[in-house]
Amino acid sequence: MTAQPYLDLPRARQARGRVALPGSKSISNRVLLLAALAAGRTDISGLLDSDDTRVMLAALRQLGIELTEAGAGRAAVTGAGRFPVRQADLFLGNAGTAFRPLTAALALMGGQYRLSGVPRMHERPIGDLVDALRQWGAQIEYLGQEGYPPLDIRAGRIRADAPARVQGAVSSQFLTALLLAAPVLAQGSDQPVVIEVAGELISKPYIDITLNLMARYGVQVRRDGWQRFTIEAGAAYRSPGAIAVEGDASSASYFLALGAIGGGPVRVTGVGADSIQGDVAFARTLADMGVQVDYGPDWIEARGVRVDQGGRLKAFDTDFNLIPDAAMTAAALALYADGPCRLRNIGSWRVKETDRIHAMHTELAKLGAQVESGPDWLRITPPPADGWRDARIGTWDDHRMAMCFSLAAFGPAAVRILDPGCVSKTFPDYFDVYAGLVSGAHRHDD
Repeated sequence: MTAQPYLDLPRARQARGRVALPGSKSISNRVLLLAALAAGRTDISGLLDSDDTRVMLAALRQLGIELTEAGAGRAAVTGAGRFPVRQADLFLGNAGTAFRPLTAALALMGGQYRLSGVPRMHERPIGDLVDALRQWGAQIEYLGQEGYPPLDIRAGRIRADAPARVQGAVSSQFLTALLLAAPVLAQGSDQPVVIEVAGELISKPYIDITLNLMARYGVQVRRDGWQRFTIEAGAAYRSPGAIAVEGDASSASYFLALGAIGGGPVRVTGVGADSIQGDVAFARTLADMGVQVDYGPDWIEARGVRVDQGGRLKAFDTDFNLIPDAAMTAAALALYADGPCRLRNIGSWRVKETDRIHAMHTELAKLGAQVESGPDWLRITPPPADGWRDARIGTWDDHRMAMCFSLAAFGPAAVRILDPGCVSKTFPDYFDVYAGLVSGAHRHDD
């Protein structure tokens, strides 16, 4: 969508229709990196067109990967095993799904690389990943604050004679980065490559996505619980020839939520009962809130209450450790619950595109909700019917903030979304798709 300072949302009353989901960001960037590191050509379909994938595509081209885009989510990548370009200065925006895996892969390449991003990326911790890579002999230096990007990567004496041990409690992207890069080390090694997780691993479904895709590229990872992962000596990626990217399950949450509070039915296609993405579990959260949810192999459909007619969702008290992105949608739905709602075990929100606990607390309170929060939790008491307040919703340069708060248009207050273009990170035409599902009355505001 074109850049604009704000978007005033019309009052929404009903939602129904069908949405073909854009490709998954998590799968898209993993598949692009795997294709670049694999032997052979990979034809990719369903690739997400967004800021994050453009960052990865640009980086791979800069690193010498032969890559052709054919439009409509299609790309052909000819893998090189190792990046042909041995010295580069890469700007990676605020794309964690590009920055973390590329850090690990480049650290094992034996070249010289500088990685930087936008100011917020330089506030997102990467020290746990760097510490783990140094255990393999990687030479990585911080160019600013210790533990944070930007980074300088130099050739080191890379070896697999000891496990790399990584903390599991901050971001699953650190473990994903090590796993994706490990075959670069294993291919030339005569001993297995081992990764160990210290402490509790968060967001385990995202690791399942990583392992599933690595297997598609011919590398099987032996997993001992969630604490130890082994890649056999000599393991190397091989292209599957062609691969299709699933629709984005995190994005599905907004549309299923529309079905939950706008009556529905709203059906999303591209993910379903056969999805490899953990965020499809959000549909179970909706069912617990009293929403009728139906599944097919590649679709999910939600029918719920009409909140404009006084309908209410059931309040919840839920551990969202496994689905932190979709949990933001649940927080917005708490505005329409029949009592206080609590989101637990969401500490990873603190180190995302923004501090999402603080941001959600701030913006939900603007609408009239009573909000409390702590290091890893959020408690939301919905406003009474006469307690809603008109609000200018700050999006904090975070795509998910903008999409979540589109749901607030079903309340009685006037809602203005500031910087709606931030959705370009994963879903550039989100508000157009949203408008095609929602019907209601235009607001007549002073």
